[in-house]
Amino acid sequence: MKKRNFKIITFALGTLFLGASCSESFLDTEMKTNLSDVNYYQTKNDAWTALVGCYDGLQRVWSDGIAFPFASEVLSDNCFGGMGSSDVYNFQMIDEFDKQRSPSDIDLYAANWKGYYKAIYRCNMFIGKMDQIKWDGDRTLRKQYESETRFLRAYCYFDMARLWGNVPLLTEPTSENVSQAAPEEVYKVIAKDLKFACDSLSGKAYSATDAKTNGGRVTKYAAEALLARVYLYYTGYYGKSDLAGVVTKAQALAYLEDVVTNGGYGLVSNFANLWPAASLNNYVGEDNKETVFAIKYTYTSNYDGDADGNHWLVMMGIREQSIYPYGLGWGGCTVNPKLWNAYDSRDTRKVASIISIDDEKLDFQKKDKQREYTGYYVKKYTPMSDSVGNSLAVKLGAVNFMIGQYQDYVSIRYSDVLLMAAELGSAKAQDYFDLVRKRAYGDSFVQVPVSQSAIMAERRLEFAFEGIRYWDLLRQGVSVAANTISESGVKVYSGGVETTKVIKADGITATKGLQQIPYNQITLSNNVLIQNAGW
Repeated sequence: MKKRNFKIITFALGTLFLGASCSESFLDTEMKTNLSDVNYYQTKNDAWTALVGCYDGLQRVWSDGIAFPFASEVLSDNCFGGMGSSDVYNFQMIDEFDKQRSPSDIDLYAANWKGYYKAIYRCNMFIGKMDQIKWDGDRTLRKQYESETRFLRAYCYFDMARLWGNVPLLTEPTSENVSQAAPEEVYKVIAKDLKFACDSLSGKAYSATDAKTNGGRVTKYAAEALLARVYLYYTGYYGKSDLAGVVTKAQALAYLEDVVTNGGYGLVSNFANLWPAASLNNYVGEDNKETVFAIKYTYTSNYDGDADGNHWLVMMGIREQSIYPYGLGWGGCTVNPKLWNAYDSRDTRKVASIISIDDEKLDFQKKDKQREYTGYYVKKYTPMSDSVGNSLAVKLGAVNFMIGQYQDYVSIRYSDVLLMAAELGSAKAQDYFDLVRKRAYGDSFVQVPVSQSAIMAERRLEFAFEGIRYWDLLRQGVSVAANTISESGVKVYSGGVETTKVIKADGITATKGLQQIPYNQITLSNNVLIQNAGW
């Protein structure tokens, strides 16, 4: 492949794909070498490998740097930065929206920035070469591959647009020094990509059999659900009546109703069974009927180029100690006690989502090693160990527990579809709202009238630690997010010493909730890129 040094992202691709291996069969593919953008992209087999490379790009995007789900929880009112008591204060900087907490961390998101643009590059290259591929008259296959690729590109841009607000918009490979696009232009591309996928993919309903071989692939219903999520965020954060002139509220709702009516999804009866650490032998497994879209991981990551493991899960593990069934980790994302207290005692999601050291009578002995210890850790996404403290990932064959975690990131669940449809004004809003709450409360269920405020409160409890809460706050307004996240009274322990956690609303307001663009990218662009306010 021709090498293109992007000034805004500074990477060179020497081969077309970097070994897109995964445990799921559709992601297994032979390594391709000695290829170029001239002699490749010819056959349907080439197209298949290119598509796998695009999925691999998304799978790798958080293999270094700060993963989007982790950052989203630290930014929200759900979690604090945490980590080790002697670590630098980089996660406190993003948690508190205060650059002075770790002023040397000017490139904190540099790996993320490059990772997203690498993934987008793969998508752009494949989309641009589709006309030269010999599809043998199979227009349906071409539409399917193009739809999946455009979804993946939209997914990446949506993450970037939320994190940084103002990003360069690349829809084809280029070596130009591209300036930042207006958010509306980025969201227009996101909306068009997702709408293309919604309208082009076949409406094949979910089936467990198909999920075993095609789990992780984009479906019509994943595109419809993501498009609705984009609609809600864009119209909320930017105060618009439609999604960049492409999708109206009525259309967004219609897409969600299609998922409900024709998608074949449903709620897993026991909420705890959705999460490995919360259910153990009762875990329903990956790609279950509630999974609308997930980013797939496996334990085979190594230091020779394969990066298909969940590299960020270790960040959320209990600090430096395995306590069955929980594996050790780095103690990031310590849970705000206010979230634990926000759950009703009858809500089954409480103990399924949060590890409570005291309530579970866990003999945690590393408090002096933990920063911002609250007594609560994330249970939904945490490393796991066996009864004698051995990492389950390593027992499966992982190189080590840090890069070999294998739990998928479930980006969109069916319960989200139900609550988004209720929020957008479905005629069945109360029914959808009740379905989610009935699962949570079981025999203790008491109906609560559906309303915007009730839905937002329910979303916090339903999707805690799934990378959703912060964006739900921001789309209600920066001032709402700032006032909700600001903190001045919670007691935490750092190195065993009690302190009071402080997060000022002013920092969130000054930055408009956006994150710091890596300064090395601004320098490499010769200051074409402009830093976000407050950073």
